[in-house]
Amino acid sequence: MTYDNRAEVRKVLIITLFLNLFVMGLKAFVGYLTGSLSLLADALHSVTDSANNILGLIASKFSSPYPDREHPYGHHKFEAVGALGIAAFLGIACFEILQSAIERILKGSEPVRISAPELWILLLVLGVNIFVAFYERNVGKRVGSQILIADATHTMSDVWVTISVIGGLIGVWFGHQWLDIVLAFPVALMVFWSGWSVLKDSLPWLVDQMAIAPEAIHAIATAVPGVINCHDIASRGVLGRQIFIEMHLIVDAPDVETAHRITEEVERQLETRFTPVRILIHVEPPTYESEQISFDTGEK
Repeated sequence: MTYDNRAEVRKVLIITLFLNLFVMGLKAFVGYLTGSLSLLADALHSVTDSANNILGLIASKFSSPYPDREHPYGHHKFEAVGALGIAAFLGIACFEILQSAIERILKGSEPVRISAPELWILLLVLGVNIFVAFYERNVGKRVGSQILIADATHTMSDVWVTISVIGGLIGVWFGHQWLDIVLAFPVALMVFWSGWSVLKDSLPWLVDQMAIAPEAIHAIATAVPGVINCHDIASRGVLGRQIFIEMHLIVDAPDVETAHRITEEVERQLETRFTPVRILIHVEPPTYESEQISFDTGEK
């Protein structure tokens, strides 16, 4: 069973791209007026938001779930590669923020100036960021898009960064200039953590990590009448996105037609539990013996 979510993913990415460009422009404008390092760093963080949307659009274009001659397992990993690109952008942003903060500590800078209208603009920016994060996450979970969920994670980190920056600028308003530089460091750490989270979520797909415990697949398969046992169970992919399952199935069947009917029922049960999933089953006769048959008793 294959589900193509690319049209909806592209729609969400285009909407959020324009919102992120709007947010980035406001942050950069207010940061330039006030001379705030933490806010300019936050604007840099928002540059990555827009770049991520563009990267996501490119990745989504090439991440078709349908197989072809060159890609018999589909193209889902293009989307995972796009998520890795997001992690790379976040790493660059973290380095730039830390570099700017250290330079300001060593060389000094002009005092930060902030006014009430500029703080109100930042509250508007915060509202837009919150909307984008929840919008992307909700749609991403509904359609099973790794790229949208990864980008929503990044945008949520932007929300917390903006909250911290606004709090620091309120402190600057009351005369605590040091807050601006101090807050630049946790901003960098939050950016780094976002990148690590995206990287951690993308690696299982790229390295073919086990998607489903073999014991769970074994229990479902052996519950089907006519199945004696199964072994050499393997799975990969991402639950809710696309799963591939392979196994050897020992069936009690006098003919090919009966064996086929049994394997069809096993596939139906697995599809009901783990859809979308592609399943490959190798059928073996009831006299077959293997040392890797049962996960429960080790019987042959």
